Amino acid sequence: MAFGHGGHHDENKIPEGATISADPIDTILWIHIFVQMLAFGVLFPLGMVLGIIKSRWHVPLQVFSTLLALAGYALGHLHRGRQFVEKNVHAVAATPLFFLMVGQVVAGIYLKLHLEKGIHGRIRPVFRLLHSINGKAFPIYAWVQMVFGGITALGFCQGDHLGQCLAHFIMGGAFIAYAVLLTILLLVGQLWLRRTGRSQEFFDSAVIAAWGCVNTFTEHRWGTAWVKNDWQHTTMGIIWWSAGLVGVWLSKGRDGRPKRNFVPAFVIFITGWAMSAHPQDLMISAMTHKMFGYTLMAVGVTRIIEIAFVLKDQPGLSEDGTETHSFQYIPVFLLYAAGFLFMGATEEQMALVANSGIDVVSYVLILYSLASILFLFVLALIHIYDRAANSLANKPVANGHALRGGNDAQLRDANEFELDGLVSDEEDEGRAARRKLLSDDGLEDGLDSPSTVGGNTVHVV
Repeated sequence: MAFGHGGHHDENKIPEGATISADPIDTILWIHIFVQMLAFGVLFPLGMVLGIIKSRWHVPLQVFSTLLALAGYALGHLHRGRQFVEKNVHAVAATPLFFLMVGQVVAGIYLKLHLEKGIHGRIRPVFRLLHSINGKAFPIYAWVQMVFGGITALGFCQGDHLGQCLAHFIMGGAFIAYAVLLTILLLVGQLWLRRTGRSQEFFDSAVIAAWGCVNTFTEHRWGTAWVKNDWQHTTMGIIWWSAGLVGVWLSKGRDGRPKRNFVPAFVIFITGWAMSAHPQDLMISAMTHKMFGYTLMAVGVTRIIEIAFVLKDQPGLSEDGTETHSFQYIPVFLLYAAGFLFMGATEEQMALVANSGIDVVSYVLILYSLASILFLFVLALIHIYDRAANSLANKPVANGHALRGGNDAQLRDANEFELDGLVSDEEDEGRAARRKLLSDDGLEDGLDSPSTVGGNTVHVV
């Protein structure tokens, strides 16, 4: 969370006009960084998935993650190395994140008490909803705060660098978020998408059009002279909203049914072509932007091939939404890589890399490695969810019959993946209700029904 403040040091060593001192990052601060990355970047997202599948390990893991995050927070105030200005963005953002984490814990404790009489019967659903939404948003909070931590540690994104810094981190983060959503839709979200009555390109094109409108009117300060890359940024916004509207139109067939189209992939391709020729001051920056452009172009080409030739304009390879083709992973992975390449291509980062002696090939390989690690982590989280759901679908109950057949596995993808089960107290509610029923029938000792069966069965029904 917060890296520390000026008051933790005996004297202020930050030069005039700077945001950090020249001191190196000490051991305590490095421990703080790795502890918080483990807690917020790995354990909290894993705990979120365990909550969705009603795992008994959800609460213990979230408790451990909270304690680890609090320890990391303390370490951030005890370091003695590099100094930072007191009102840095990472420290400022740490306060609301801390209260959100505390609020999540308080809501979880309240829900575990199972208070349902009187006023509790009315406010409990509100607590459940807030606990669920906040828990699912925690990976987003964590991502933003880790980005803030990185730029604060290096003293980046100040003064004239702020605008291009925002553009790189927001756009790069958006590409990574898009890649995560595509991964989810590819593996477990196809039936949900069909249930909406819209093709994937409808949602993609709508977002592209909206984003293009924002870029058209924000990339240039209207009323001032057109400078540097203003023309490219503004015209890129224009092509986004104009082509995005075409994609929305083509997302419906003549009979009104959802229809696949090439437009989002084309917009990504043309954006990559533009970025590959983006003028830069440093050679390493120009080459990094060129690689970013080439990666985006590859996303567009492979996406068009996937839609037109692999899927042949169909929503997926199979009716139940469980089949995937190996080629479908290519555009998704390249989107992760494109996001990291763009986030790693700010002016100050490029100057730092140029002065470090690292060549552009090595730098690009590092960024592709980060993309691979995140891709693997997302795949692992989805696998944990999918495996638990499939295990439940084939699990027998006391009379020997399976809970759901093959067709009901489709309901699992379409209904359960709406992520409406983060609150693990449903597990205890289902267990308590079953104990009462079994006790009334005199069967409590004769039937051992796992908690996940009751919670998910009720949800599906």
